[in-house]
Amino acid sequence: MLWLAATPIGNLGDASPRLREAFESADAIAAEDTRHTAQLLRLLGIEARPELIALHDHNERDRASWIVDRAEHEEIMLVSDAGMPTVSDPGFRVVQLAAERGVTVSAIPGPSAVITALAVAGLPTDRFTFEGFLPRKAGERSRALRALAAERRTLVFFEAPSRIADTLTALAEEFGSERSAAVCRELTKLHEEVKRGSLGELAEWASAGVRGEIVLVVAGAPETAASPETALDEVLARVGAGERMKDATRAVAEATGLSAKELYAAALTAKTGVR
Repeated sequence: MLWLAATPIGNLGDASPRLREAFESADAIAAEDTRHTAQLLRLLGIEARPELIALHDHNERDRASWIVDRAEHEEIMLVSDAGMPTVSDPGFRVVQLAAERGVTVSAIPGPSAVITALAVAGLPTDRFTFEGFLPRKAGERSRALRALAAERRTLVFFEAPSRIADTLTALAEEFGSERSAAVCRELTKLHEEVKRGSLGELAEWASAGVRGEIVLVVAGAPETAASPETALDEVLARVGAGERMKDATRAVAEATGLSAKELYAAALTAKTGVR
């Protein structure tokens, strides 16, 4: 059968007895980084080290069938560097193929950066969506965020420390600077930190530089009865009363949960007729 095993996301003490037993009894381990997994086995004191098979984004398509072939008659474990495999990590194609072939797939649950961040962020947890990593390019990132601006569920993202400041700035622009969020870094590790605040405040905080592995949790859009048309009318009314268009769109966007950038573009078109 094929076992999906969650590994510690930082604190070695989170390795369960069941995970240790599975490591000792497995015929082979398909690992995102065999060096990382070999180090984990050493730290856990696993003496009878199973065969390690490299399985990552660049070779999963080619190796999936071979691994599933072996899982038909061997105990094969699938692990990522941290947390549950297949969740923004390699493994999906292997699991999909195993399910198609009728190979038993089971999981050894354990640490999850997504669930841990969601639990400690202090934002609603009854409904949430995990969005993984946002696109690297600014234009693609803005389009992705624009599509999520009205999402009512709490949003969870992974982000690299080198990009977190730019991402928070983009989120503030698209979602409104007052939207609540939490930057969760180095979860379960010695220097764990959860920084809570508005997107605007967090963008300013992150501009000085942030280190470590990061999970970003953002509140969903507030409930609003305002349609884009109603919101546009409100912006135009404010502008007609003498308010700057930029200030008017920001205020209406924050009140309605709509995109400030889209409101501004619509208001500019309405005022000038130029798209």
